[in-house]
Amino acid sequence: MTRRDGLRALQARDEPWDFVIVGGGATGLGCALEAAARGYAPILLEMHDFAKATSSRSTKLVHGGVRYLEQGHIPLVFEALKERGRLRQNAPHLVHSRPFVVPGYKWWERSYYGMGLKVYDLLAGRKNFGRSKRLSREETLARLPTIERDGLRGGVIYYDGQFDDARLAVNMAQTTVEQGGVALNYMEVTDLRKTNGGVDGVVAHDRETGARHEIEGRTVINAAGVFTDTVRAMDDAAAPATLRPSQGTHIVLDRSFLPGESAIMVPETDDGRVLFAIPWNERIIVGTTEAPVDEVTLEPEPTDGELDFLIEHARRYLVGDPGPEDVLSVFAGIRPLVAPSQSNGQATASISRSHELHVSESGLVTISGGKWTTYRKMAEDTIDRAAKHAGLKPRPSVTKHLNIHGWHEHPERFGDLSRYGSDAIALRRLMKERPALRAPLHDRLPIREVQVVWAARHEMAQSVEDVLARRTRGLLLDAQASIDAAPRVAALMAEERGHDQQWQCDQVEAFRETAEAYLLDSA
Repeated sequence: MTRRDGLRALQARDEPWDFVIVGGGATGLGCALEAAARGYAPILLEMHDFAKATSSRSTKLVHGGVRYLEQGHIPLVFEALKERGRLRQNAPHLVHSRPFVVPGYKWWERSYYGMGLKVYDLLAGRKNFGRSKRLSREETLARLPTIERDGLRGGVIYYDGQFDDARLAVNMAQTTVEQGGVALNYMEVTDLRKTNGGVDGVVAHDRETGARHEIEGRTVINAAGVFTDTVRAMDDAAAPATLRPSQGTHIVLDRSFLPGESAIMVPETDDGRVLFAIPWNERIIVGTTEAPVDEVTLEPEPTDGELDFLIEHARRYLVGDPGPEDVLSVFAGIRPLVAPSQSNGQATASISRSHELHVSESGLVTISGGKWTTYRKMAEDTIDRAAKHAGLKPRPSVTKHLNIHGWHEHPERFGDLSRYGSDAIALRRLMKERPALRAPLHDRLPIREVQVVWAARHEMAQSVEDVLARRTRGLLLDAQASIDAAPRVAALMAEERGHDQQWQCDQVEAFRETAEAYLLDSA
């Protein structure tokens, strides 16, 4: 997957695309993949990098949503659990089971949450990741040796899915290309084309080359995530807002604060949210918050209140009492929560993550809401509706059993390259040809130099940020180490792409400016 090939395909097209898809996050990539796999001709346009915004800043869970179960959203949980199973089946190199323990400090908690999680098991059916059960105090401590012991009565264990969100996004883009579609990053849609009042394409600005493109499409799909209403305003300046954005913040700690394989799930925090402490990539992710925001940006910054809240709760449940000095990185994402009229006055923590489809009078198809776990079903619904609107011949969905790029039956065989799945074979071959690429990028990052070269060569990484934030996840694992590694990343990319010294300097400085917001002292 190269940007050069994508541009060639764009320029060679002499008829309208079946679908022009705006947005390269989970929803947009899902739509592009769904359309391409059916044999349609989609082109996806992302204004920055794939999964730059919300889709790379999740809690890294593929789940049904225990919070939605408690709220009574049974159909949403049932659908999400089905999709969870399909996702593990289709991308086993990125999705795996993770045990979660709900610690109980009150006499009623084990029974109450135990019954609820039995319902969770039943809804999952044959696609269940593991059966829940109640744990004694000793069993809970064996699973969570660093949990706060004072008052602990026991716990409940259940199983859910974990994944790497940005890696999945890249692999979905690659699968789209393999299925005959086109996906381009750094291609910003600046306006919609209209003929006789009907939307029939977009105007796009190539942020890499400066070129302007008018791109015709039988249907334009607005899958812009938190920027959905921005695209709707291009169609109709008076269009009402459809989203109630909410910011979720996470902190990242060293693995020593929660050794072992089990995660912690706290069903209700002081603000009524579910809180997680989850092992991920030899780190611990603690999150998340739920803070309404009025403005959406590509780089949302955590508030002091959010960070204090997370550190306080981490100290409350972990005997190591992590403090600000222990935080390796902080990151925030904005959720595109649908704001139906009946939700007026509701707290964002209680708004469902279900999705909504809308077709405007001019024919703009908008998909909003949803979450990573249900991206495939959202895409299926969207392409069904968009194909009908475009007058295209109906074609059945095939993505329920479509392997995502990198699929391998036994990815664990590849060790620290397991998340590359079948691509790990080629990475190993590249290291054999160039042994120097085996070297670690930084002594505090689980990244090899070969991964930088691979990202630039095969994964459409255009910048140092693309590599460190999304292709390798270094920025989330250790912000300062990533800043320190940026010059080496720039040098490797420059060698691969033929960039000069000035490009390297500009890239390092741009990354430093972005990455400093991931340092707790700067957040």
